[in-house]
Amino acid sequence: MADIVLDGVTKRYDDGSTAVRDLDISIADHELLILVGPSGCGKSTTLNMIAGLENITDGELRISGKRMNERAPRDRDIAMVFQSYALYPHMSVAENMAFPLKLAGVDKATIKNKVEHTAEILELTAYLNRKPGHLSGGQRQRVAMGRAIVRSPQAFLMDEPLSNLDAKLRVQMRTAIARLQKSLGTTMVYVTHDQIEAMTLGDRIALMLRGVVQQIGSPQELYEQPANLFVAGFIGSPAMNFFTGEVVDNTVSTVIGNIPLPDKHRRALEAHLSGTREVVVGLRPEAFEDAALVGDRTHGATFTQCVDIMESVGSAKFAYLNLASTDRPSRITELDEETGADEVFRDSQLVAQLDSRSPAQESEDLQLWFNPSDMILFEPEHGRNLLIED
Repeated sequence: MADIVLDGVTKRYDDGSTAVRDLDISIADHELLILVGPSGCGKSTTLNMIAGLENITDGELRISGKRMNERAPRDRDIAMVFQSYALYPHMSVAENMAFPLKLAGVDKATIKNKVEHTAEILELTAYLNRKPGHLSGGQRQRVAMGRAIVRSPQAFLMDEPLSNLDAKLRVQMRTAIARLQKSLGTTMVYVTHDQIEAMTLGDRIALMLRGVVQQIGSPQELYEQPANLFVAGFIGSPAMNFFTGEVVDNTVSTVIGNIPLPDKHRRALEAHLSGTREVVVGLRPEAFEDAALVGDRTHGATFTQCVDIMESVGSAKFAYLNLASTDRPSRITELDEETGADEVFRDSQLVAQLDSRSPAQESEDLQLWFNPSDMILFEPEHGRNLLIED
């Protein structure tokens, strides 16, 4: 297997546009790294540069310590799985999986053993004699993966392989890919625009925007310690709630009231803020609870707002509350324009995830409770997380 290093990698086109800028990522042997971000962020371009399908303008790509910039795709010993299955309709499952080995001149006995072993791993043994047209979407995607696996490459590259599947099949295939990666112990780079896929699959996530990595870390790190407003708004479903605030003494004055500053937040503000005392407050939907269900409210804050929409998903309820109009942080407006993510970077609506036992009703006032320690504070101009030490 292999480690993959992108050292200052940049992709610039002839028209002067830059798709990927000064990318530094080290992918360890056996690691599953997810490249995620909105459309046009550079994630697929990055994958194509690793595969050799795109030339690298600046920087260096190394696989297992060897420079790969000038090597042809066939000489990099990697396998790629695309969104499109790209199976030969006139060939059986076994023939499709065996095809790259036949091209490489591998003997028939070895091909048979490899195909049968791979089919067992992917639970395709019963379908080896079928044609792709007689398979479900999930089965066809597994055949496409099997065609890559039989080659025993150094690394696997996957470009949104589950995008064509329905919701139920995507969940099934996510677990299949995770199981496959662990059983093979291979290095894998996986591209997706779906942050749920990213959170559930990856050992680490590299979240990109406009060709630049915004943060690299474990799913939990990006969720709990987002580096900036973009990361905070992109990771998590439903998305994090944002609203403006002003630090006054030991509280943050916001549209939902004066929130007391925990000691950690106060110390961080003293270290980072000079002059302006304006902040952007971030609170995740799951930080809230119906105050009627909270026994001890001593260490929390409460506010009351009328419920606009109430949704139940069985295990939880989601209350949507319209907040009073606030000044929109300029950085959030810029992120809307850059990502087309109006539904993510909203600032006039609050979403609260409640216990399913909550009696809250639409068009009625609801008192919500939250712990101020769950609050994240961002610098308004550039959007950086003020709670993360430099």
